[in-house]
Amino acid sequence: MKEEDKNIENLIEKMMAENTLQSPSADFTSNIMSKILAAEEVKIKPYKPLISISTWIFIGFTLALLVVYNVYFTGAENNLEIGKSYTDKISAIVSGIHISKTTLYAILIVPFMILIQIGVLKNYFDKKYQL
Repeated sequence: MKEEDKNIENLIEKMMAENTLQSPSADFTSNIMSKILAAEEVKIKPYKPLISISTWIFIGFTLALLVVYNVYFTGAENNLEIGKSYTDKISAIVSGIHISKTTLYAILIVPFMILIQIGVLKNYFDKKYQL
């Protein structure tokens, strides 16, 4: 075993003697810095939302018009009757379900906390990746 170790050591010493350390070229640093500067010059496109503000305003205005039209022009009595029939159906379906207070609180609070978390994360990433 010891002879094999000595042979391996001799082989490694010969290989190390034949191979010298490689050194970078003289202008290595300037080449790297020029590539870094070129990468910094690349312009990042600013964030543009998928749905513009004017589109959201149009959607909101349209929904408001539909509500106003439904309330004033179709008659309030018909709306109450339709709403009552739907609430009766929903209450018949839900009446068999019993939820503990803890579960009810979780169902009510979790979506609210998710919305808060989305806002906080959006602000964090906006500050982190400012142009």
